Amino acid sequence: MTSISLVTGASRGLGRSTALSIARAGGDVILTWRHGAEAAQAVVDEIIALGRRAVALPLDVGDVSSFPAFAQTLRTTLRDHFGAEHFDHLINNAGHGEMAAFADTTEAQFDSLFAVHVKGVFFLTQALLPLLADGGRIVNLSSGLTRVSQPGFSAYSAAKGAVETLTVYLARELGARGITANTVAPGAIETDFLGGAVRDVPEYNQAFAGMTALGRVGVVDDIGPMVASLLGPANRWVTGQRIEVSGGQAI
Repeated sequence: MTSISLVTGASRGLGRSTALSIARAGGDVILTWRHGAEAAQAVVDEIIALGRRAVALPLDVGDVSSFPAFAQTLRTTLRDHFGAEHFDHLINNAGHGEMAAFADTTEAQFDSLFAVHVKGVFFLTQALLPLLADGGRIVNLSSGLTRVSQPGFSAYSAAKGAVETLTVYLARELGARGITANTVAPGAIETDFLGGAVRDVPEYNQAFAGMTALGRVGVVDDIGPMVASLLGPANRWVTGQRIEVSGGQAI
């Protein structure tokens, strides 16, 4: 039976790569977007071209009050587009970055990061539990910056550290339903994150490449296929783990 995966923030970057990797492995995908309806539809079209089914739904992961309505929309989407009552995999990918020295970080920046990366992940997962199939998978995206420090990311990294702790608790509390929960922690990646700084600023790119055992920064397709691999039967016994995918950054 074909699996159905929900990937948040999948109109671009790591989410897009993950959605396409799932489709290439034979899965169907529901992807969410906050900005860029056209980009999200382009991902849907790519997945359909691969012979899989896909739907894009709008979602603001920072708006917890919208989650009950989103869960109902998801329920209807599963029935109408997939003929299903449940989905199999939840990939909490949606997020953003703020770069500021600890002394300069504002309460607004802090609250924005925690609203999306912690509160949003916590309560979206909670809201969707009735629709997540027994034996399903949860993958939360974290960061290599929870293991090593880089000035300017104290609030962002603290939020991702909270996600890693939450993931262990999800693995423990949902294990009775056969649901696994793991964290994937990318290193420096060439994406739109922070305005594309790692991708577009040579000094940043070279600095992070110099920290990495494999001698370069990552690209989105270093991450998406790895996330998709966690959803397959070969990794059914992996749960409660933080898996860093960084090319050996700062080792």
